[in-house]
Amino acid sequence: MNNNNSFKINGAIYIVLSVLLLLCLAPMPYGYYQLVRFIAAVVFIVLAWHHYNIKEVSLSVVFGALALLFQPFYKIALGRAMWNIVDVIVAIMLIWRWYKNHCNTKKELRP
Repeated sequence: MNNNNSFKINGAIYIVLSVLLLLCLAPMPYGYYQLVRFIAAVVFIVLAWHHYNIKEVSLSVVFGALALLFQPFYKIALGRAMWNIVDVIVAIMLIWRWYKNHCNTKKELRP
């Protein structure tokens, strides 16, 4: 870690949010989509703050923009098809970030 004030992000956060986003492709009750928007916004705010603290500003901006996109207070109407595309792209990005972090962790643990 680059900064003593930063914290370690559990890899499960990436996978769980990815699964929640991919479940949005299925027909779900409207409350589910609202819950996912709220959870995603909170997670993206935490990830933006984390990456800002470890001096990864570009990722901080990306996660900040995603927090604004998914925030539940002022809905951004993209239509179901566009939201499905966004959900898949974001889920793939989160899985990629998890994989990248997972590989880096394994390298750090090797003697």
